[in-house]
Amino acid sequence: MPSTSAHFPWALHRTRLDNGLRVVVCPDSTVPLAAVNLWYDVGSRHEVEGKHGFAHLFEHLMFEGSAHVDKGGHFAAIEGCGGDGINASTSADRTNYYQTVPSGQLELALWLEADRMGSLALTQETLDNQREVVKNERRQRYDNVPYGTWSEEMMALAYPEGHPYATSTIGSMAELDSAELADFTAFHETYYAPDNAVLTVVGDVRPEHVVALAERYFGKIAPRGSFPQPTPAPLPPRFGAGRHVRVHRDVPAPRLFLCHRAPRFGSPDAAASSVLATAVGRGRGSRLYRELVTARNLAQASGAFLSAWGHLHFESVLMGSCAPSEGVEPGELLDAYVAVCDEVAREGVTEAELDRVRAVLSGDWLRELATAGGRADAIGRFTTRFGDAESIRDHLDALLAVTAEDVHRVARELLHADNRIVLEFRPEAAEAGADIDTNEPEAAA
Repeated sequence: MPSTSAHFPWALHRTRLDNGLRVVVCPDSTVPLAAVNLWYDVGSRHEVEGKHGFAHLFEHLMFEGSAHVDKGGHFAAIEGCGGDGINASTSADRTNYYQTVPSGQLELALWLEADRMGSLALTQETLDNQREVVKNERRQRYDNVPYGTWSEEMMALAYPEGHPYATSTIGSMAELDSAELADFTAFHETYYAPDNAVLTVVGDVRPEHVVALAERYFGKIAPRGSFPQPTPAPLPPRFGAGRHVRVHRDVPAPRLFLCHRAPRFGSPDAAASSVLATAVGRGRGSRLYRELVTARNLAQASGAFLSAWGHLHFESVLMGSCAPSEGVEPGELLDAYVAVCDEVAREGVTEAELDRVRAVLSGDWLRELATAGGRADAIGRFTTRFGDAESIRDHLDALLAVTAEDVHRVARELLHADNRIVLEFRPEAAEAGADIDTNEPEAAA
């Protein structure tokens, strides 16, 4: 494979240390910085029944100190040397840690990451402290905001019980409370190891220098050898039946959320499903916005979208939403939303729509790669998912190669009546009664 391409013109230098750590260096002398990004191949999909939320809690615990770094010392060291962008994130598929430092401070950043990989200071005090932080985060993002639990509730509908994607990364209050220090120690010892990680460095650096530093600081950390992986039974390409679930919550107005099963990221039809979702439901030029918001004023401007979530390892989803305008009944809006999807499944999209989508997705990709930190994260993602950093070069090409015929074929498969779940939030009321799960025609039309 060539070292450069039109959509990813940077060279990539790949090395694997004896302990299994994959090191990818992307030199770029145009910025006096070094973006350091460490992807661990562990996310909520690795959690077992009764112990959900562990991967996300470790996103916090990894900043609580290590053998040579006090609590909060990682932030203080990076900020003290003029660095920024220090943070972490967790998904169902991975956990990553990142920071950007002046290129002359690369050694400090690598030492900090290696110290917490090899000697995390996991104590009852740090666990209790960060457990409360995560519980407050759950309250702020899920439990105490209108519609905050929609994705959690939808994932439980979209995946069978026990599936790795059926639960949210945040976990539950009860499971976080019941977990003990030994549970978290075992989770860390199982997954946080050099042979389960990808270290990416982007910026004004020399590859041989980065590898030498990685060897110095990470090289003595013992590999784990193997990592338990979930092996759920494959799911069919469609749900098999349309569902309409009404729930009564403390929300100010009705809102509809929709889900379709879709291909996982990197599978043959993943690019076409991303193009489809963008054509139907992203931006003011999308089918949903033009029909539901501009033409008919059925939906609020902030609603009416469809997006591809792109899970990495198992069947993924297209997620959508729409919020009725004042005076519009949810059923009327749902019928209109479904009609747009049906029209695309029946007739496909136009070349003009494809041109808009290509411009949107090209802009997304170029913006992601424009910063050293964004580029480092993208390299980590492709290396973790496909085992080879060079796979990143094909990403935009695959999206731009999608044809109208590809979109039409995937639309017929995905935007089908038996592949749609509707989750309808309604305001609580004394007469509301129990939540309702039906197969009404409006949800399966």
